[in-house]
Amino acid sequence: MSESDAPNRHIISVAVSPKANADRIGLQHALNEIAQQDSTIRIGTTNGQTIVSGMGELHLESVCARIWDEYKIEVEVGDPQITYLETIRKQAEAEGKFIRQTGGSGQYGHVKIRLEPNEPGKGFEFEDTTKGGSVPKGYIKPIEMGIKEAMEGGVLADYPMVDITATLYDGSYHEVDSNEMAFKIAASMAFKDAARKASPVLLEPVMSVEVLVPEEYVGTVIGDLNSRRGRFEGIEHRAGSQVIKSMVPLAEMLAYAADLCVLTHGRAAFSMHFSRYEEAPYRGESGGDKAGVTANKPTGPKPRFASAAAKPDPDFE
Repeated sequence: MSESDAPNRHIISVAVSPKANADRIGLQHALNEIAQQDSTIRIGTTNGQTIVSGMGELHLESVCARIWDEYKIEVEVGDPQITYLETIRKQAEAEGKFIRQTGGSGQYGHVKIRLEPNEPGKGFEFEDTTKGGSVPKGYIKPIEMGIKEAMEGGVLADYPMVDITATLYDGSYHEVDSNEMAFKIAASMAFKDAARKASPVLLEPVMSVEVLVPEEYVGTVIGDLNSRRGRFEGIEHRAGSQVIKSMVPLAEMLAYAADLCVLTHGRAAFSMHFSRYEEAPYRGESGGDKAGVTANKPTGPKPRFASAAAKPDPDFE
């Protein structure tokens, strides 16, 4: 089994901490060295926790194994967290006004923006169509920066927003009180308001999965993939076995290696790699987040990788 890397796609992450406090500095050194050797790994910090992000569950599992094998540091690993994204589905407009007056000099920023869905994969695009000096040119860049910063935490579940075109089409300024920060804040306010009106949706990573399996287990494996919201894409013969091809959300593939082993008595293997982000279904389940999707709450068995990891298990294959 294997997981092929997709460039610049950190689609899953885990919190990593040393079992012994004395190993904290050593762990950071180990992670920094591993990240220098593997450009697909990203190391960050959130709420005081060290977060390791990568291209798949097995990818991160190999990183944690290296920490023990090469640096002899035992670590505890948190539950895998899927990297979701947000985007919008329709056009919307909003204005943002940031006005403060505190005795001396005040602050004044006023913008009107229009948001539209961009093509998948095109990212963020910004356009200024203001006329007549309604917004001085010196404030255009801070407005764009304010929108970009607002996109880092979306309007549904605080995930980054992608594939959006923002147009600044009007606004106003004050000759004395206007400044870059005021326009940056006003732009952030306008973006959040417009994004909420623009039918925001959550996006989830979808994997291209191939399972090499003996003929007698084909039906069982296809049925299991279908139960994981998989979309069957075809089957082909290879070396006396069958290769089942399917597209499956990553959230449904956590711990798949162990499940497949049980289903086929260890006679199957699989590979998967990132394909694309797609709109996640609305579930409205108990325990779901405010986006209505049980993001990062897979309903299947708890992933083996999420257990407190120390020395590698010699019996695990």
